[in-house]
Amino acid sequence: MTRRLNALVVAFLALAFAAAAEPLQPAPLPHVMILATGGTIAGTGATATTTVGYTAATIGVEALIAAVPELAKVARVSGEQVFQIASENMTPDNWLRLGRRVNELLARDDVAGVVITHGTDTLEETAYFLDLVVKSAKPIVLVGAMRPATAISADGPMNLYNAVALAASREAVGRGVLVCMNDRIDAARDVTKTNTVALDTFRSPELGVLGMMEGGRPAFYRTADRAHTTATEFDIKDLRELPKVGIALAYAGSGRIAIDAMVAAGVKGIVNAGVGDGSLSVEARAALVEARAKGIVVVRASRIPGGAVARNGEADDDALDFVVADNLSPQKARILLALALTRTTDTREIQRMFRRY
Repeated sequence: MTRRLNALVVAFLALAFAAAAEPLQPAPLPHVMILATGGTIAGTGATATTTVGYTAATIGVEALIAAVPELAKVARVSGEQVFQIASENMTPDNWLRLGRRVNELLARDDVAGVVITHGTDTLEETAYFLDLVVKSAKPIVLVGAMRPATAISADGPMNLYNAVALAASREAVGRGVLVCMNDRIDAARDVTKTNTVALDTFRSPELGVLGMMEGGRPAFYRTADRAHTTATEFDIKDLRELPKVGIALAYAGSGRIAIDAMVAAGVKGIVNAGVGDGSLSVEARAALVEARAKGIVVVRASRIPGGAVARNGEADDDALDFVVADNLSPQKARILLALALTRTTDTREIQRMFRRY
């Protein structure tokens, strides 16, 4: 019995030493899909010093990837050209197509995350739309550039590297759609473009960044608590189009012209970007009351870049049957209202959504 036990011990030790002698194989890098939509990050200028007056959306996704060989150190990267447009030409139809493609890719076991290259003009809108409709906890990161790819000190390559590293990281899982530019990590709901030309234009002025990229790794400092991605009630799988929602910008003497024009155009909802705390002029109030009587859902937002619109503050929203936008910008309130209208026209339910998302 003792001899048999000794033999088993010797055999076990031999197997253990043999296994230890074999070199450990590194784990395969995460697979990150890059979906390209155009924008400045894919733009070219006449000279190396051209940073305005360049042509956006001229470089394809494969060239973008090839320009940053360091991507191979953080992920296995594949590219797909979804659109090739300047982002001022982004439309709700584009959003639906992009959202469905992101959902398809993230449903695959071999895809760990998605990076979307995008023009900066409407990047924050696309990010928030995806934050509400993507049904995956896997990382989704939007990235762009403020200088074309041909410019001296172009910011696109480093931004792209950081975005891919972020999308490949475990730390980014479950945090909703992220925007990664100029080493900052921002939540899709909070971020906005704050400067027409500066490299650090994307910021979250009210609530601050979620984190920073440090040496190709994310360092997170806070979590965005509003519901997103897998926790939302919005489904675009079979949605053919978004309901039309317009934004009416208030200013001294703006009157009711824009509101009446949108009603005549057949919108289903109006976001009024009011002055101050969403205040309404006499003319705007009358026009919005008439619009609501026709079944159009009215949301009171503010043109002010900070602060929330108080319900029943500058208007009796309960009596008028209006919705308030919380602290969403008018452009993001428009997105949430359009998606809300795919579910209901009940203003109480829509107000609940504005509190939740």
